[in-house]
Amino acid sequence: MPKTVLVIDDEPELLRLLDYNLTKAGYLAISARDGPSGLALARRHAPDLVILDILMPGMDGLEVCKALRGDPATAGIPILILTAKAEEADRVLGLELGADDYVCKPFGVRELLARVKALLRRGVGSPAPEVLAAGRLVVDQGRRQVTVGDQEIPLTATEFNILRVLVERRGRVLTRQDLLERARGEDATASDRTIDVHVSSLRRKLGREGRRIQTVRGVGYRLKE
Repeated sequence: MPKTVLVIDDEPELLRLLDYNLTKAGYLAISARDGPSGLALARRHAPDLVILDILMPGMDGLEVCKALRGDPATAGIPILILTAKAEEADRVLGLELGADDYVCKPFGVRELLARVKALLRRGVGSPAPEVLAAGRLVVDQGRRQVTVGDQEIPLTATEFNILRVLVERRGRVLTRQDLLERARGEDATASDRTIDVHVSSLRRKLGREGRRIQTVRGVGYRLKE
């Protein structure tokens, strides 16, 4: 069964371009031209991935991203944001609100499809369901669920994958590139700032258990035993 990709963008030409190329690549593409319609489609169809433009009239992409992450029914859907803004601060804000990756306009279709493939591949070929634990922190790979004590912690797809890798290899230092490749695939490309934003978000969501994620200056991160 093909993976479903929801595109939310107010540019008709871009929607047609993405619909054509996503369909050609074997995905089931659905689209919306504004934020409220996109949210409704996400809740109705539970897509495997959302491609979301930031600059839209009315409800912009950042608001949509926040709403998707705040709804338990859509909180776990990977989000790829599109932005025409060149400033790093705008990309970082999207990641802080829960986006998993970003592509800047103008973009190449091949690059976009590679990012889509990397995000969707996160659960393919994974081992049998396994529960990993570190202190009060529990990572259930089969359910893709993280709990601290009795509290479930909602994470984005990329945050979950980063934490899973850190818990699997607790005590060992992982470079930022190692974390990106293991979380998104070998073709992952992003700045060091991107992984730092995801780790910062993880620490905040995990509360006291987030202190286990230690920064190794000039190298990367490790999870304290």
